[in-house]
Amino acid sequence: MPSTMTSAEIEQLSAEIQRISPAFTRLRDHLASVIVGQQEMLDGLLVALLADGHVLLEGLPGLAKTTAVSTLARGFDASFQRIQFTPDLLPADVVGTLVYEPAEKTFAVRKGPVFAHLVLADEINRAPAKVQSALLEAMQERQVTIGTETHPLPQPFLVMATQNPIEQEGTYPLPEAQTDRFLLKILLLPPSVEEEREILDRAMGQANHPVSATPTMLEPNAVVEARSVTRQIYCDPRLRDYAVSIVQATRRPSQFGLAMDDLVEIGASPRATLGLVAAAQAMAFLDGRGYCVPQDFKSIAPAVLRHRIRASFEAEAEGLDVEAIIERLLGHLPVP
Repeated sequence: MPSTMTSAEIEQLSAEIQRISPAFTRLRDHLASVIVGQQEMLDGLLVALLADGHVLLEGLPGLAKTTAVSTLARGFDASFQRIQFTPDLLPADVVGTLVYEPAEKTFAVRKGPVFAHLVLADEINRAPAKVQSALLEAMQERQVTIGTETHPLPQPFLVMATQNPIEQEGTYPLPEAQTDRFLLKILLLPPSVEEEREILDRAMGQANHPVSATPTMLEPNAVVEARSVTRQIYCDPRLRDYAVSIVQATRRPSQFGLAMDDLVEIGASPRATLGLVAAAQAMAFLDGRGYCVPQDFKSIAPAVLRHRIRASFEAEAEGLDVEAIIERLLGHLPVP
């Protein structure tokens, strides 16, 4: 991302984005035509795809998580794998292993389901820490080591992990160091009365008139190209300062005039600052702009921050959760 750009350079970049972005707009519209509601999830998937990040979803079963990812995969002709995390899952079940071939008298690599463009890690907190770490290492390094060989993962590569918000037996909650590797955390809410009626009407209509195959709207290479363009989107130094202030305020609220030091036990890491800027650039790309605006940061900040902040016991006693803390913080900080 360049530190400065001329107006002509920004206009040229905007023209490039407007050439590439219509395919992503069609993909977003198609996702919305398949999934009723859950707009934050649909936008978050595209933001993560463009920003080269991963998404953590928290919500009850049956809220179209698998449908959204599989539809996205078909929309840009990508490979898709779903991994159901269970307490007896092994790291080799995710990344792959070496298998002995008697005829050849040698070991052959058998790649696991993580070798796909889009991976849905369902109920990731039901697997032990070793399995979680195996997936999260692949997310961070974009490669997997099997035996003595290192194998790159396909590009683009996006992991969407889900976890249940209800504490249940047999779960292994993700520690802060691991959740920090997710670019976004999105909360899924149950549908409204109108949305649930539309879901029912669509399901009954599909029973009588089967849905045709999802059209391919762009190729994986187009996503890689769009990522490169997204990283070039101009972010004014004042907006960079704004991003730093947002993250710093989660660690030292009093330095920004917020009386919340006793409400936040753990603040966001520097990875949040990088993620906030990258996500804001992706928002600008989806809007067809070659430059960021303050609203890009404000609208995506909750998804970038909510899994990186831990509210204190004092906050819980006052009835304040992480969402309320983020809302108070964004409402207080001056917007450039």
